[in-house]
Amino acid sequence: MTDLVTTDSIARDALAVLQPGFEGTTAPEWLLRRLDEGLGSVALFSRNIESPEQLAKLTAQLREVRPDVLVAADEEGGDVTRLEARGGSSFPGNLALGAVDDAELTRSVAAELGRRLAACGVNFNWAPSADVNSDPDNPVIGVRSFGAEAWRVARHTAAYIEGLQSAGVAACTKHFPGHGDTAVDSHHALPRVDVPLATLRTRELMPFRAAIAVGTKAVMSAHLLVPAIDPDLPGTLSRAVLTGLLREELGYDGLIVTDGIDMGAIADTYGIERGTVLALAAGADAICVGGGPSDEGTVVALRDAIVRAVRVGDLPEQRLAEAAARVREVAEWTATAAGPQRAPDFEVGLTAARRALRVTRSEGYVPLTSPPYVAAFTPVANIAVGDVTPWGVAAELERLFPGTVTGAFREEDALSANVLRLAGDRRIVAVVRDVHRHPWMAAALGALIAARPDTVVVEMGVPQALPSGALHIATHGAARVCGQAAAEVIAGQE
Repeated sequence: MTDLVTTDSIARDALAVLQPGFEGTTAPEWLLRRLDEGLGSVALFSRNIESPEQLAKLTAQLREVRPDVLVAADEEGGDVTRLEARGGSSFPGNLALGAVDDAELTRSVAAELGRRLAACGVNFNWAPSADVNSDPDNPVIGVRSFGAEAWRVARHTAAYIEGLQSAGVAACTKHFPGHGDTAVDSHHALPRVDVPLATLRTRELMPFRAAIAVGTKAVMSAHLLVPAIDPDLPGTLSRAVLTGLLREELGYDGLIVTDGIDMGAIADTYGIERGTVLALAAGADAICVGGGPSDEGTVVALRDAIVRAVRVGDLPEQRLAEAAARVREVAEWTATAAGPQRAPDFEVGLTAARRALRVTRSEGYVPLTSPPYVAAFTPVANIAVGDVTPWGVAAELERLFPGTVTGAFREEDALSANVLRLAGDRRIVAVVRDVHRHPWMAAALGALIAARPDTVVVEMGVPQALPSGALHIATHGAARVCGQAAAEVIAGQE
């Protein structure tokens, strides 16, 4: 393993701009050593979090070495949660908040989420998603967006940032210049946004302007190609996107963070070392890495690649120093930004989830009175959501109707005959997620309803398909509280 002289100011700045992850629920020795050498940030994922108490001990361990470290997490609430990955989020996600369309509620939800992050020692959140979900078939954004209208997304992006930052947690607004009009997941490959520049300015960029206006502390770049701005390089590596558009046209002077540099859109084409150098040269200030590679070798390799690039002239030393300074400025802000201790609001997430429901009852609908059979039609989760976090309504219905039985059905076994056989004479509650994007799911659901018209349908994704079933509930997300709110309606408790 190459190791440069760590007192070198260039090497310290190179470490300062990295946001690496690691394995385990306590900090490994190598991570503490690199913090002492200048590492500016640490990235936390669900693999690092078991409980609020454990997380608080972990972040305290990091701060014993570097009091000003930025501790980052991908805590959007809703479907994308790290604090509550094992049980489901206490907060609905963006689509639910956009459906309610109460900016003060969004601000309150984000403030409570920020309070809980701050209490655990997390001071930097890769949220909110400011993407306008203009393509309902988008495989990676969906319920992570506040909606399909730019004005709605802008309104709630601003409110979310204000709420989160009121707790002293820096917001990182993503994914610039907008990931909503894509059909490819950048975790796997390079998406394109093929729209005119005028459309970008009036649609994709509107929420980012709102974010800048309320003082978002960071903006995250997207790994996608926007030919109207740069026909050759993805946004994360494009000077035209990061410097020309974000800095010069939109007037943003805060921290720019890349999306995970180890994601397929960059790693599979440029490699993470070259991608890191190109991103910094283009105007990025911090490099997110660690969702995949998460060891000391990766950190050292990226640090050394940055130092080499400075020494051979591929990356101006002043550009690196500027980037490191922005990281340190945000760290300084988090140390002084928290206001008076906020009183906990343990019910705000459930309140928001209840208000987000859209309920359609058929004529003659008969409420559930006995334990049902819950058939969860389960698509493959995207990487941002992950496959660890539970979703659905089964757990909440079991609480309300002891003896509830559930079954999970993927594409290969999602036949109505299988569900009918397993359900027997129980009422069926069919739980779906983005049924409009999955022909196999739509076919199975249609056949099931034809055979059993009294079926209850709970759509926990983007509700594009027409309501169906005797009772149809659109939750606008799959957070735990969304499932709880839906179960209350099924049980007639709303």
